[in-house]
Amino acid sequence: MLCAISGEAPQAPVASRKSGNVFERRLIETHIAEHHTDPVTGEDLTVDDLIELKSPRIVTPRAPNFTSIPSLLNAFQSEWDAIVLETFTLKQQLAQTRQELSTALYHNDAATRVIARLTQERDDARQALSSVTVTGGAAGGDSMEVDSQALPDELAAKVDETQQQLFATRRKRPIPEGWATGEDVATYEPTTSTESLYPGSSAISVDETGDLALFGGSDGVGGVYSLSQQNIVHTLKAGSPVTATMWWGSRAVVATASGTVKIFEDGTEIAELGSHAGPVTSIALHPSKAILASAGSDKRFIYHDLSTFKVVAQSYTEASISCCAFHVDGLLFFTGSTDGKIRIFDVKAGTSMAVLEVGGPVRSISFSENGTWFATAEKGSTTVSVWDLRKQAVIKVLDVGSPVDSIRWDYTGQFLATAGSGSVSVQQYTKSSKSWSEPLRKAVAATDVAWGANATSLLALTPEGGLSVLGAA
Repeated sequence: MLCAISGEAPQAPVASRKSGNVFERRLIETHIAEHHTDPVTGEDLTVDDLIELKSPRIVTPRAPNFTSIPSLLNAFQSEWDAIVLETFTLKQQLAQTRQELSTALYHNDAATRVIARLTQERDDARQALSSVTVTGGAAGGDSMEVDSQALPDELAAKVDETQQQLFATRRKRPIPEGWATGEDVATYEPTTSTESLYPGSSAISVDETGDLALFGGSDGVGGVYSLSQQNIVHTLKAGSPVTATMWWGSRAVVATASGTVKIFEDGTEIAELGSHAGPVTSIALHPSKAILASAGSDKRFIYHDLSTFKVVAQSYTEASISCCAFHVDGLLFFTGSTDGKIRIFDVKAGTSMAVLEVGGPVRSISFSENGTWFATAEKGSTTVSVWDLRKQAVIKVLDVGSPVDSIRWDYTGQFLATAGSGSVSVQQYTKSSKSWSEPLRKAVAATDVAWGANATSLLALTPEGGLSVLGAA
């Protein structure tokens, strides 16, 4: 049975219903697709007119040139050469795979060793920090080993005593005579301004008299500026960029990017505190004025005894600390971190009391003198959140219209000043009506803000490192 087109035995034979001729299916379907006729008779033909024939598979015989012994040997040699070449290729691929696997295992082992070494170095560093010694300039070079987060008994007793005194008198304390009112604040205008005194300044503090402003710049130089004299009365050599400022009575305290805190009296350095493994980002004074806290980007805060200038306790947190503050009664210590959390610690024991979710990196924390409220500002946010410590929840969100970098309550807890790149504003809470208002908003760019004496003025630290004083015209 041969195909009527090719004359060879078909592999898939079919027969025409009309002519009975046998064809190879592949060939006849191609002919029908082009001519629609039977190639033998010329009659019309479609695929439906084809009948499939069942037949055993036909094995095509070898070509005649493979029937001789030399031809067979040549074919066998070709097959052998192909097998040898394929084997060689497989050996090459196997060797390359083994090399890649060996390299991967080596890298994995090296990474494991590096991780183990770094873990050991971290543990050693923490152990070393737990036994660090701090030399205070006025302490005669004595050192102290830090081995606990809890305060010594004498300082713990002072914390309790301060808390009892302040808590007992806080709600009965009247507004000081001559304190500014909301109407007064509403009239404030920029009255004086200075040139760029300390470029790169980010923090300003005003002493108890309201006349001396303390701030410093990125060149490692700080200064005490007299508002009444309108000039620098003391120049402070901090040695590295100034990151935070504070007054301890009449003494000026500055934190630096080198991880230390320096204390100056009448322009002369009297002590150097701290050993942070990175910049000190914030400092705070305990209400008893016996303890100074420093917090840094190394996720650690340290308590310093100001009577001896020694480190008395320290604690680690889970994220870099961007700001810190003591509660106005002195029993709690708050830290704001770059992970968007506020962590509350017991000052005496150093233990964690609570963690509050803010939502973004915390830029500033400030406590109201009523003892129950505190305000927070987040990085890049145009709002300020007022929290109730008893509820541990936000009770008011104040929109100031531009990003907020710093916030400060006044002594009476009536006014909350905010500073940012777009404006300086004052938010007022009226206790009688339990309502908020905004008596002041000025288009003065500022990185920090501080209240003057009796809240009769507001000092804004400009981005250029100068001062802008807002007061009654």
